[in-house]
Amino acid sequence: MPNHPHRAWPLQGATNFRDLGGYPGHGGRRVRWRRLFRSEHLGGLTAADHATLAALGLARVFDFRGIDERASTPNNLPGVQEHSLAIEPTVAQRMEAMQAAGQAITVPVMVALMQELYRGLVGPQSHRYRELFDHLLASDAPLVIHCTAGKDRTGVAAALILLALGVPVEVVRQDYLLTNVHYRPPAHAATGVPADVMAVMWRVQQGFLDAALQVVEHEHGGIDHYLRDHLGLGEAALASLRDRYLEPASVSQPVPEPLVGLAPETR
Repeated sequence: MPNHPHRAWPLQGATNFRDLGGYPGHGGRRVRWRRLFRSEHLGGLTAADHATLAALGLARVFDFRGIDERASTPNNLPGVQEHSLAIEPTVAQRMEAMQAAGQAITVPVMVALMQELYRGLVGPQSHRYRELFDHLLASDAPLVIHCTAGKDRTGVAAALILLALGVPVEVVRQDYLLTNVHYRPPAHAATGVPADVMAVMWRVQQGFLDAALQVVEHEHGGIDHYLRDHLGLGEAALASLRDRYLEPASVSQPVPEPLVGLAPETR
């Protein structure tokens, strides 16, 4: 059920707002609906969006944007507890440096830059995801994780959460690729960068996520070792996480009812 009709919520001021619920997890237990959400930035929300998020019970926001990103488009979430887990953007900076040096930015170059970004996310930046899991273990209050587009820093975070909950990697990949269905990039384009190159930057590819997963597998001994050694999720922590975010084995998980006055997106 990757593109389940209750997964994506069509907010007026943000795209790519999605529920991670319903996926099959450890021991056949499904991820709880309306606990874990992912999104692009939340700086343009309307009064109607606030009502929607309140009805979802949203209580916590974890923002992976860098300092300048947060300052230029601050979130608009009154009454919701916000946490900054800043991961500074690198792709745009690399592009600017390459242009200044007279280097052409082609599609293969952009693909390589994106794969490098993902390797870094599970490498030098992994401490931010460890902080996220510390928060996940402290409370199961409904939360949303996001960055600017909700596709790269957020995409890796969502993948790690689902993998920790025992969701099969193929299902994790399918959820990751839903960004290409639900995200709407900004109308303006970067000056001097070809449209096909920008299309690579504003979309996701399985090869991007796989670049991160290959680092986890080949440099850290697989997901179980990575969760334990880099994210602090030993057996007891994993069991606690799964008890918080998976339905009990004896529960047949109901599909959540639509919110009053809002039809879930079914694209």
